[in-house]
Amino acid sequence: MRIEDLFGIELPIIQAPMAGVQNSALAIAVSNAGGLGSLPCAMLSPEALRAELDSVLAQSHRPFNLNFFCHQQPEPDLGRAATWQALFAPYYAQWGIDSTKVAPGPARMPFNREMAALVCEYRPAVVSFHFGLPAPELLGMVRSAGVKILSSATTVSEALWLQAQGVDAIIAQGLEAGGHRGMFLTQDINTQTGTFALLPQIVQAVQVPVIAAGGIADAVGVRAALGLGAAGVQVGTAYLLCPEATTSMVHRAALQGEMAQVTALTNLFSGRPARGIVNRLMRELGPMNSLAPEFPLATAASAPLRAKVEGAGLGDFSPLWAGQNVSGCKEIPAAVLTRQLVGVL
Repeated sequence: MRIEDLFGIELPIIQAPMAGVQNSALAIAVSNAGGLGSLPCAMLSPEALRAELDSVLAQSHRPFNLNFFCHQQPEPDLGRAATWQALFAPYYAQWGIDSTKVAPGPARMPFNREMAALVCEYRPAVVSFHFGLPAPELLGMVRSAGVKILSSATTVSEALWLQAQGVDAIIAQGLEAGGHRGMFLTQDINTQTGTFALLPQIVQAVQVPVIAAGGIADAVGVRAALGLGAAGVQVGTAYLLCPEATTSMVHRAALQGEMAQVTALTNLFSGRPARGIVNRLMRELGPMNSLAPEFPLATAASAPLRAKVEGAGLGDFSPLWAGQNVSGCKEIPAAVLTRQLVGVL
């Protein structure tokens, strides 16, 4: 089944939810252009999500997607946190940051009953999950709202597991994709493969529609994915320079410079592998560091550095999320980019 028919949209394009670099404005623009706009919800409080949803409904009557993380919230380990923070001591000293005032705590929350209640109240067309699926009780609440359910798979095994749980479609997330890996049955990076290797394997293994994600940045890539059996394509990185995105000036500059040609998976910023442009912190501490606390507790150590150093125009300590293919990044309206992705000008 085509995702146009599954979701009630005009174009086979899903805008990837990108926490930290967008709000409802990007989702609205993509949905109004005929694609499926997505709103990342993992960093939003219930009150903030309600405000964003009201904004979406005031400006669009088209289908949209709400995206949630469904990781297990870890118990804080004070010893591990202290060891982790000690690695940042030289950077704190350089930038005049008081390490005793670095606030602990997660920056991303897993899907919970409050968020499920909002889904039931607002009934978006689609709800997508990252890192597997929430508990059966919460998933049942989502289903009761009559929405379509998506989740990301990074291996064939994950795709088969998601199909067994009754998802409506599966996002095949290739290794090229920017941001967090959706892996949930394993944390072994060696299991991760590129989009055009992963996609046909998942298409062959499951009976539900498969959406290709990772490294797809233009109409040629979209056609290639559809030719390999994808029912649609999810695109993220290409939207980062659109005026509707909230991408920081530091991040925008990095995307348009030579450094964007080198990305890597890193756990320094959150505790989970995520692809971003290689910067000073990744070069000096990683990019993968075994001392990092569990997701999302690693975030606290770099947060004050990011805030202060970005103020000086530098992205040395910022998560500059990007996929391996930034060639599609354009400073054009998201609606125009959405139509260009399918060859409609």
